[in-house]
Amino acid sequence: MANAEIKRNVLFFPDKETRDKNADNVFIESIKDKDGKIIGKKYYNYDAKLRVRIRWTENVVNFNLGERVELAKWVTDAQSCKVGTSHGKKKRTAKEINSKIESTKNDIDSIFNEFAKKNAIPTIDEFRNEYNSMLNKTTKTISVEVAKTFFDYYDDFVNKQSIENNWKYATLQKFATVKNHLTAFNKDLTFEKMTKDDLNNYVVFLREKKDMRNSTILKQIAFVKWFLKWAAGEGFNPNLAFSTFFPKMDKVEKKVIFLDWAELTTVYNFDFSTAQWTLPDGTKKPLDDQTKISLERVRDVFCFCCFTSLRYSDVENLKRSDIKENEIEITTIKTAHSLTIDLNNYSRAILAKYASEVYPNNKALPVISNQKMNDRLKEVGELCGLNTPITITYYKGAERIDEVYPKYELIGTHCGRRTFICNALTLGIAPQTVMKWSGHANYISMKPYIDIADTEKKKAMDLFNK
Repeated sequence: MANAEIKRNVLFFPDKETRDKNADNVFIESIKDKDGKIIGKKYYNYDAKLRVRIRWTENVVNFNLGERVELAKWVTDAQSCKVGTSHGKKKRTAKEINSKIESTKNDIDSIFNEFAKKNAIPTIDEFRNEYNSMLNKTTKTISVEVAKTFFDYYDDFVNKQSIENNWKYATLQKFATVKNHLTAFNKDLTFEKMTKDDLNNYVVFLREKKDMRNSTILKQIAFVKWFLKWAAGEGFNPNLAFSTFFPKMDKVEKKVIFLDWAELTTVYNFDFSTAQWTLPDGTKKPLDDQTKISLERVRDVFCFCCFTSLRYSDVENLKRSDIKENEIEITTIKTAHSLTIDLNNYSRAILAKYASEVYPNNKALPVISNQKMNDRLKEVGELCGLNTPITITYYKGAERIDEVYPKYELIGTHCGRRTFICNALTLGIAPQTVMKWSGHANYISMKPYIDIADTEKKKAMDLFNK
């Protein structure tokens, strides 16, 4: 009875080295979507080490063939050099390199066939020893690398993508969190263990163990699929189950929290000098002087965002040199867009209020940390009576959950930017004008605000029906 063949995957590939697009001798690789449309580019050194990767059962072996191939002259599908080409500084011919590939392939097949005859599967050490003995010269023995783990490749992905896409610290933190979740799910993950069933199990893990909402789970899955797609493109991931994995999960659009004009003017004009906390027993407690100053400053910075569309990061970075007579000129932190934002009476008054104060690095306003400002903004909202009940709806699995909060509990720094956009549109300012101030690149990202503005305009018109 014939012995069963040992299932294996042998891949010959150039180990591409990422390069800056402005460097000399750059190979440009187009990134295409599923329809073949070019959506981006990657930049690599023009040549690379030729390597072979062998996978069988749970084993992986990588080693160099001692050749360099030029990427433009390499045929990926055929795993060989284009006929008639030469490669590298030594001008090695395609015939020489392809012959070495074929010889190596035959040696690998021979080793596995011998083990199959013995009804045995080689370990990594056994494969290495057999291969080295076939070479017949100790000076040419291969150095079998310790196989990279799933998470080693993940680290490579984060490192390379962060350089190529100039990721900021916040993005790196997101991908660090993704890694933590994957490790908690299965610290021994492999690409082979990312089948559709495994991905479904990961969804359940995120929902049941990490207590995530459907919308958050979908974001986590998108990050994981990004990594798996990258690994497949680099030749590390032979499992393409992820490409057809689209979990069906109910979700709702995130509610846009903003202050309408009446609420905004209430906050802007609020007098902290007479403000009092209402204690659980109904009694009143005056604010101490330091709290009054702190809350007033937080209110002013927040309102400045409401009257300019600035994000927290941009108002925190705003310098006096950015302020001109009737406008501010900034390059945004998040998108690096250069914006010119006209000042109005409200934003101008806030700047004038703090014009005589001196802050580190020539900052224009007294901005505290984002976390502290978010905490204090909720206190400001409570004092100002922003108690309108807001229902937040989300799904966990098939379960719909409705939670009701007073509006002040949902206010954060980004609410300022949303407040500016919604009120500007409600006042009738054209979307394309608002986009010039806010830096939105297209109508798609503006659509939720436009929909809100249309609703608010209808409410205003209904006032005539009373």
